[in-house]
Amino acid sequence: MDQSTQARNAWRVLFLLFLANLFNFFDRTIPAIIIEPIRKEWSLSDFQLGIIGTAFTLVYAVAGLPLGRMADNGSRRKLMGWGLAVWSGLTAVNGLVGNFWAFLLVRMGVGIGEATYAPAANSLIGDLFPAHRRARAMGIFMLGLPLGLLLAFFTIGAMVQAFGSWRAPFFIAAVPGLVLAVFMFFIREPARGAAESVAISQEKIDRPIRRVLSIPTFRWLVLAGLAFNFATYACNSFMVPMLQRYFLLPLQDAAMATGMIVGVTGLVGLTVGGWVADKLHQRWSNGRLMFAAVSMVVATLCTGYALHAGRIEIGVFVGVFSLGWLFSYNFYTCVYTAIQDVVQPRLRATAMALFFAGLYLLGGGLGPVVVGLLSDHFAHSAMYAAQVEQMTEPFKAVGLHDAMYLIPVALFFALVFLVKASTCFSADAQRMREGMVADEPVGQGAKPSVA
Repeated sequence: MDQSTQARNAWRVLFLLFLANLFNFFDRTIPAIIIEPIRKEWSLSDFQLGIIGTAFTLVYAVAGLPLGRMADNGSRRKLMGWGLAVWSGLTAVNGLVGNFWAFLLVRMGVGIGEATYAPAANSLIGDLFPAHRRARAMGIFMLGLPLGLLLAFFTIGAMVQAFGSWRAPFFIAAVPGLVLAVFMFFIREPARGAAESVAISQEKIDRPIRRVLSIPTFRWLVLAGLAFNFATYACNSFMVPMLQRYFLLPLQDAAMATGMIVGVTGLVGLTVGGWVADKLHQRWSNGRLMFAAVSMVVATLCTGYALHAGRIEIGVFVGVFSLGWLFSYNFYTCVYTAIQDVVQPRLRATAMALFFAGLYLLGGGLGPVVVGLLSDHFAHSAMYAAQVEQMTEPFKAVGLHDAMYLIPVALFFALVFLVKASTCFSADAQRMREGMVADEPVGQGAKPSVA
């Protein structure tokens, strides 16, 4: 296959991966939008609402580790195809359940299906695009995140209103995923390391997890991802109900406002951010990570100010919070690409599975449930301060709003860890290039050998 044909195939595959990623985030966002109707129908606390998001992410993280190894050693297209079929089918089942515990179990099944996708897709992108184009390719792939959120937040409220039920979006969302699953099986996979500038050894790697964890940059990026995912999952899980309770918006308006915050901003952040990150990487070896750190400064200040301002005009709140969230999207193009730069090709799916395990077990997994617990605590504190004995919606509004302060706090910790990662990135990237043709573990001073 000549280079022009390879390039066209790479972009076609990337477009398909982007579409699947879009519906990945569309499907997982549905519960966050219809959370208030569910809460009222089944009389749930915010802690129970948080468990829905936490159970999903914990299963997603645990399942991702063996599935990441399968992606490194087996067929990535088959893994993604079957995974897409499973999570789409179970999304439809979510619309059939009749109680909280059944809903929770099905969401855990969706988490297993979705865990097949990200490690395999990231590994595939690393083999389709050379290093100087990866941030741009990763930015396009990750556009599925804001576009999926945008599509969800702008349409699901209308679906609920049109069909008079919170169950309708689950049935509708399953259809495109099942169609895309078929196309996954026809992807032409490149060889491992096909986009690298040097040949790599194809022998099996021993102790892959230990070798990935031996890379200092990777360890700092896992911590940064943990903090960042805590913030994003807290925001995605509770922004709609917070706007409904605190700013008294109806469901459809709250969903659309959240779509502006977490969806529209990503269109700019991921496209422009990916381009800027590549330019900075060409000038400074750790330019991407420093750009991500500066972006976290803006994100922390803007989200913190928007919450601290209280009941300001809803347009002002959305505008300021959105500015911060726009900069936060630079995390994806900078950090995901940096991992590709310090981990050799045959370990990239494993590295991404480990990375996602940290993100979801201790980041996304804790974000919703901790905010939910804190929301219930603050609501009861406000009720006791008012010297009343009955919990009412105004107390729930104050409790949830104050619990959301954890978002800028988590973003600040992500900033600190990104700065630490940037200090050891250049040395780890150099060792990766040397270690690609060696049998020694990357990150431990491997010497080059003949491939």
